[in-house]
Amino acid sequence: MQTKFAPQQLEDSATAAAAGAIRGCVHCGMCTSTCPTYVLLGNELDSPRGRIYLIKEMLENSAQPSVQVVKHLDRCLSCLACETACPSGVSYRRIIDKGRAYVEEHYRRPLRDRLLRAALSAILPHPGRLRLALRLGAAVRPLAGLIERVPSLRPLSTLLRMSRSAPRAPAEPVERTAEKSLRVGLACGCVEPVLDPQIQASAARLLRRAGCSIVRASEGCCGALPHHLGREDEALRMARANVDAWHREVEAGSLEAIVVTASGCGTVIRDYGYLLREDPRYAAKAARISSLACDITELFDRIGLPAVEARSVRVAYHPPCSSQHGQRLQGIPARVLAAAGFEVRLPAEAHLCCGSAGVYNILQPEIAAQLGTRKSANLERLEPDVIATGNVGCIVQIARSSTLPVLHVAQLLDWATGGPKPDGMPAQPRQS
Repeated sequence: MQTKFAPQQLEDSATAAAAGAIRGCVHCGMCTSTCPTYVLLGNELDSPRGRIYLIKEMLENSAQPSVQVVKHLDRCLSCLACETACPSGVSYRRIIDKGRAYVEEHYRRPLRDRLLRAALSAILPHPGRLRLALRLGAAVRPLAGLIERVPSLRPLSTLLRMSRSAPRAPAEPVERTAEKSLRVGLACGCVEPVLDPQIQASAARLLRRAGCSIVRASEGCCGALPHHLGREDEALRMARANVDAWHREVEAGSLEAIVVTASGCGTVIRDYGYLLREDPRYAAKAARISSLACDITELFDRIGLPAVEARSVRVAYHPPCSSQHGQRLQGIPARVLAAAGFEVRLPAEAHLCCGSAGVYNILQPEIAAQLGTRKSANLERLEPDVIATGNVGCIVQIARSSTLPVLHVAQLLDWATGGPKPDGMPAQPRQS
């Protein structure tokens, strides 16, 4: 696609990166069938190439974002399925990230939207605040039906659904049952340990059972949540704090990997090297941290699982967008589940987003609900005993419209290698 950016505009590296990505788009349309909003809405402006055109025009002309442009950019899930499908290798993330940051800087949203976005940014990345918010949400849960019927309050219904399960205390990690082989970091994150601490507990047991020595750092939110909201300065502050925390552990001793159990966080952490590339104090350190970050299934695909106990369980695996498109893990999580003895099945439309997408299911509840229902139906058609995925946001989203247990991959791997049976698992598996 031809661009007409002025030289002074290209002095901004984010604009230059977006311009380069835009020029790579040849309007072939291969991305449209993989774009969840285009599949649902059929509007060209709700497709990747439509949004690329809107962003191009807005940036080239230094234009004030219009209500229509903001609507179509806000509807993007940043699932990055278009990147996987693009034969030209267009880095759509650089385009949409710049577009969102530009909108955040130049567009004044209605008061309700400003308040909601400010609340999300102030609460979700902070575990203590999130726990308090969920307790308050549990108190007003009887009003959930009324809130759902009021369009202006509908985004709050997702937060109320999150409060339905009281956070459980994590189980004590088991002692190592093998000689220490790896010193690995285990990222704590912010939302995941509040919504379901058992994910981290399962990951810790699994790593120790494999002989790993676990290092934790007080890193806090990785920056993904403000990044989704276009709040780049806030996201970069969190990224720097993460880099500092993990770099201290790297300097303290050899660190083989930083294991991440939330694939949405993993996508952003692996991008630290790019996000902080122009910061002379952080560029090298950020690149090092990005190179160490890996999904928990990636690590076990590399080192192998501990001894596996036979489990005759059928698993419907939902690959999170941040896993298959953001990190390009492709078949690794399903392969590791199969290596653990599970019968793994992938649903139709496995490439389509479930509608969670960070805070998308709060900001765009109608579209998210359609995608979640569609995803759950495709998973349940496989007649599994359990649904597995690798991101806590996907777990919450799919569980909303599914009657089956929805678990993290780490919980199943922990159980298969000697850990406790996850809550919600059926007493007897389905008969094939």
